[in-house]
Amino acid sequence: MSKLCGLGVVAIVLAGAVTAYAEAQPAGKSLYERLGGKPAITSVVNQFVSNVAADARISGRFATTDIPQLKAHLVDQICSAAGGPCSYKGRDMKTTHAGMRIANADFAALVEDLTGALTQHKVPQREQQELLGLLGPMKKDIVEVP
Repeated sequence: MSKLCGLGVVAIVLAGAVTAYAEAQPAGKSLYERLGGKPAITSVVNQFVSNVAADARISGRFATTDIPQLKAHLVDQICSAAGGPCSYKGRDMKTTHAGMRIANADFAALVEDLTGALTQHKVPQREQQELLGLLGPMKKDIVEVP
């Protein structure tokens, strides 16, 4: 499996949400600010990647992944999606995941691992739901096997 395949699987919950966020952003502080900015997002991403690595359901998909690159992309994706100053420069989700045969169960496992990281970092429920709500619509571009 290529390094980009592993990166693409994780990116399923992290890219392409900037437009949706802009349309759904509540008045007041941005989600980026409420998450704690880039340092807090970086901490969550580090925990998320650790959770994925420990998850026997999906960890094999990342065996050849460049982990530092993966983390950098994930931080940029969440930062950007949450209204922060970062810019995600990776491929779109449909192109990235074409032919990977990602199943609903794979997607669900990844979401569980992200939710676990958010909970471990005491991210409030509102912000967790807001972030997951921005990322959930990408499922249609990623899952190929029901």
